[in-house]
Amino acid sequence: MQTFHNKIALVTGGASGIGEIMVRLLLERGATVIIWDIDDSAFTRLQSTYGTLGSLVLMKVDVTDIQSIHATAKNVLNNFNGVDFLINNAGIIVGKYLSEHTVADIDRTMQINAKAPIHVTHAFINSMMERNTGHICNIASSGGLLSNPKMSVYVASKWSLIGFSESVRLEMEQLNKNIKVTTVMPYYIATGMFNGVRSKIPILEPEATALTIITSIEKNKKMVTIPGYMYRLIRFAQAVLPITTFDWLTGKVLGVYHTMDHFTGRPPKE
Repeated sequence: MQTFHNKIALVTGGASGIGEIMVRLLLERGATVIIWDIDDSAFTRLQSTYGTLGSLVLMKVDVTDIQSIHATAKNVLNNFNGVDFLINNAGIIVGKYLSEHTVADIDRTMQINAKAPIHVTHAFINSMMERNTGHICNIASSGGLLSNPKMSVYVASKWSLIGFSESVRLEMEQLNKNIKVTTVMPYYIATGMFNGVRSKIPILEPEATALTIITSIEKNKKMVTIPGYMYRLIRFAQAVLPITTFDWLTGKVLGVYHTMDHFTGRPPKE
């Protein structure tokens, strides 16, 4: 069991949703928390709401901008001597059929969900390796395990993130580095990001989900699905069932393939 007390934790996409909840939980555990988010309009509220809990540092970063990532990472390395915990949480979804996506939709989804965690991790990994300590947590999705209509690009980005995250974990083990990696694959979470989703499988509560992620990091867990049975259930069914039977079970019985039928997502900011 490891502790966040007196450690430096960086959370991308920490200005809203489960990212914001994780920031609060980290502050309550005694961490200095650095938020990277493009939405600097939320920074005053965050500082007012959580600043009394501990040391909170807010940095405006567009994680689609590689130069911004590395410039801000250099600032963090110079002022904080690196980070102990890196939580790659920033993510977006465009809930449309592929034929309805624009080129910009596709590129932005892949940049934020797949490429950004790679670049952010790359910006800090050498510092962690030099100090031989650190923990990286990548927030993927159960969509990285299970294909779904109206999520083709999102699913592609999360499959990519899971593969990247697990590969880095194995690299650190092979290099005998004391750097842990946790890959998290939650089901739909009841935040604005998934407004309109309808599911027979219970949609996750943000507070409980954020707490599960933080405690999973504390316990050095390698792969975490929320709910916990999701990974074994999906992988077992995919392994033993013919594709047509798996599609019938997933689509017709569980209704997963229709969960996005009424998706609206987070309303655009005025």
